[in-house]
Amino acid sequence: MTTRDRWDRDVALDIIKPHLGQEGSLLPILHDLQQVFGHIPSEAVPVVAEALNLSRAEVHGVVTFYHDFRERPAGRHVVKLCRAEACQAAGGDALAACAEAKLGVAMGDTSADGRISLEPVYCLGLCATAPSAMVNGRVVGRLTEQRLDAMLAETQR
Repeated sequence: MTTRDRWDRDVALDIIKPHLGQEGSLLPILHDLQQVFGHIPSEAVPVVAEALNLSRAEVHGVVTFYHDFRERPAGRHVVKLCRAEACQAAGGDALAACAEAKLGVAMGDTSADGRISLEPVYCLGLCATAPSAMVNGRVVGRLTEQRLDAMLAETQR
């Protein structure tokens, strides 16, 4: 599946159809929608809700609960910084502030040119090697300001 530039209800319905009648189909549908559209378009919420006989609030709740689902398209590069307690205690707050300053992007936002998204994530499961981050799907533990700089340099290419 390739990412589409804009919402298309018929494409969404084609994504939903194979999942109908399957138990627990909401998450697979949302993953497939995001794979095709690059995010979960707000227009998709009522379509999914109707197809699965759920309320819009239930679908929206799932979309906003899981940090891997996006309501807006992500940048070409995605930097996720762990904001959980272990990473905060190991200097994660200072690294987050440093990343925001160096990228010129606030936590949770995407740069105006669409090049980079800086996202908070609440636990990457690397508590023993805190602070941690993820760049374009690659996990990095024992993050220091120098390692952060190297990581951010990857997003400049």
